[in-house]
Amino acid sequence: MEQLILIVFYMITLVYSIIFHEVSHGVVALWLGDKTAKYSGRLSLEPLRHIDPIGSIILPLFMILTTGFAFGWAKPVPYNPYNLRWSKWGAVTVAFAGPITNFILAMFAAVGASFINISIAQKYIVVTQLMGAQWSSLVHVVVGSPLLIIYTICAMIIFWNVLLGTFNLMPIPPLDGSKLIFTIFNIPEKVQMFLEQWGFFILIFILFTPIAAPFHILLRTLWNIFFKLSF
Repeated sequence: MEQLILIVFYMITLVYSIIFHEVSHGVVALWLGDKTAKYSGRLSLEPLRHIDPIGSIILPLFMILTTGFAFGWAKPVPYNPYNLRWSKWGAVTVAFAGPITNFILAMFAAVGASFINISIAQKYIVVTQLMGAQWSSLVHVVVGSPLLIIYTICAMIIFWNVLLGTFNLMPIPPLDGSKLIFTIFNIPEKVQMFLEQWGFFILIFILFTPIAAPFHILLRTLWNIFFKLSF
């Protein structure tokens, strides 16, 4: 039962990390003059407004049951780039609001976790077992200790938000980093359309090849930085 509760918290932190990411797109778009997300009711943190049945429920549950790890996405928050101020850089600003929000959340969680009065050794064990999805072992470590449970939740927030923030910086559609590439480089419209149509499959392919090595190095580096800050 305790293991199930821990996994539920793990899933909740994933869902809300994604929601904060998506809502931030709409908030920044609103600041820049576009009210599409506001009129669509997508500036709310209410999960039902953002949940994608496959990306937010089916895939994460399947992954957690089969691998112990999960990932997912929410429905994209809509915006109209033609309504934005800063016509050239407006879309980039909206896009990067998501990863920046994730890193801010990870920073708050890390700083807050650093004040939790448990030993560095205990924190290290929690992080190691969380990263390895060793749920049964993690339950035995944290059960009966409110401080360890709180630290574990903070570690989950760090884990997900660093992962989401870093992942979305990759310059491949539909990820946020692609907006910067399309703005800086004069990429033909046909090439952009091709990348937007097939970007998801290209992304999956890249993630399982050596091409993704810089992404993995950056992700591990940022995890190390934020988790050390939480100690």
